[in-house]
Amino acid sequence: MYEIVRLSALNIGEKCKVTAILSSGEKRRRLVCLGFVKGTKISPVLFSPSGGAVAYKIRGAIIALRREDAKKILVKKLKGAEDDNAEV
Repeated sequence: MYEIVRLSALNIGEKCKVTAILSSGEKRRRLVCLGFVKGTKISPVLFSPSGGAVAYKIRGAIIALRREDAKKILVKKLKGAEDDNAEV
């Protein structure tokens, strides 16, 4: 069994795959253009000092998202063998 959580709930270094985006319209389009599409592997790498944003490694790039935007992305946590093979 795997665990589905919001992207904003992950800790630094955890790996996951996008399962759904709960936004619509312009916000959804922006997230998709940044690479947040179903099946994409992501890992949080840095929290901002103010706590308002998080930097994520996605498709070889570092992308910063506000926490409110990250809350609208559902992800599947990768564990064990899945995590070992997960290149982010």
